[in-house]
Amino acid sequence: MKGEILSVGTELLLGDILNTNAQTLARKLAALGVDVYYQTVVGDNAERLHDFYGTAFERSDLVVVTGGLGPTEDDLTKETGAKFFNKEMILHEDIARELEEYFKNSGITYTQNNLKQAYFPEGSVILPNDNGTAPGCLIEENGKILVMMPGPPNEMIPMLENHVAPYLKKKNGSVLVSRTLRLCGIGESYLETQIKDLMEGSNPTLAPYAKTGEVHLRLTAKAENREDAEALLTPVVEDLYGRFSSKIYGEGEDTLEKVVTQLLISKKLTLAVAESLTGGELTSRLVDVPGISKALLEGIVAYSNQAKLDRLGVSQETLEAYGAVSAQTATEMARGAAAGAGADIGISTTGIAGPGGGTDKKPVGLTYIGVYMNGKTLAREFHFKGNRLKIRERAVVTALNLLRNIIKREGIVS
Repeated sequence: MKGEILSVGTELLLGDILNTNAQTLARKLAALGVDVYYQTVVGDNAERLHDFYGTAFERSDLVVVTGGLGPTEDDLTKETGAKFFNKEMILHEDIARELEEYFKNSGITYTQNNLKQAYFPEGSVILPNDNGTAPGCLIEENGKILVMMPGPPNEMIPMLENHVAPYLKKKNGSVLVSRTLRLCGIGESYLETQIKDLMEGSNPTLAPYAKTGEVHLRLTAKAENREDAEALLTPVVEDLYGRFSSKIYGEGEDTLEKVVTQLLISKKLTLAVAESLTGGELTSRLVDVPGISKALLEGIVAYSNQAKLDRLGVSQETLEAYGAVSAQTATEMARGAAAGAGADIGISTTGIAGPGGGTDKKPVGLTYIGVYMNGKTLAREFHFKGNRLKIRERAVVTALNLLRNIIKREGIVS
């Protein structure tokens, strides 16, 4: 089944409201096996809405609309849908009574225009709204389905899950199942060159997505049921683990900080963090993970040279000879953090985030990440591109991934 998503509302076109409904619908329709090729936003205009229906149903079997079901004159989704399918708008007395009772119990004045929400295209299937005053409806005719739901997400999502999804599941007869592999330490373009043979297949499909410092690879299979779809995915996933085992850090909703936390706890290791460049962001990412208190002992933001001297024990000689942004300073920061907290591992970040402060020898983006573990230290040099925020974000991701690899190896390999 080919489908389209339409969001109705001038406020969406003007950017006054973030269109989260389209994302929710895209994910749900994909899971139901609906191939969604278009997403559109149309303002509160009956003529343009009618034109869209004509265009959409020439290329698709299903159109799912959110918004435009309210009581005011510019709410025209149902009326335009009825006109497109040459149907009359019919008053449903039971819904009219429910609306009047709802307003009465809520202590809100019931006005005549509220009755508009009790009119529906003749022959349409009513979609109950247990969270608002605007029921949805759907029209099915000549192999085409028009689904109309309210715009507020707290009304649309329950209606989608409880009424629309079961209806479409019976109609479509297939499902889409996806798995997402998360990789770090590899670029999107390089990844694509290494999986071209797998991307040539049509089922499952593979799609890489670049994120800050990492790449997500989504695999999607289509079949009559979930079990068959997963059977198609399994050998491809196993192949990918064989090719990129050291780069794949997790799947689905895994995050680097979650994986690092699990490794620390499972190996009974403690951690101390010393940050200059990242200003506490590395520690913050770790603290976002429940249970990190079992492993994280301390996080220090030592931004100034004096703080590096006083809090982390970086030597004056090191700062004078190599500067705050150096491999030597990074290793002393990591060692000092671990020693000060009594931690098994220390990790540090220092660098130049910009936009100023760079030189020919030490340009903006130059970053050092230091690690201490089991009496050994190392420092890695990186050159990140982007603005101040992007450089710091990439440093955090890279530090987490470096930490992940060292913990997995159970120590620093010289």
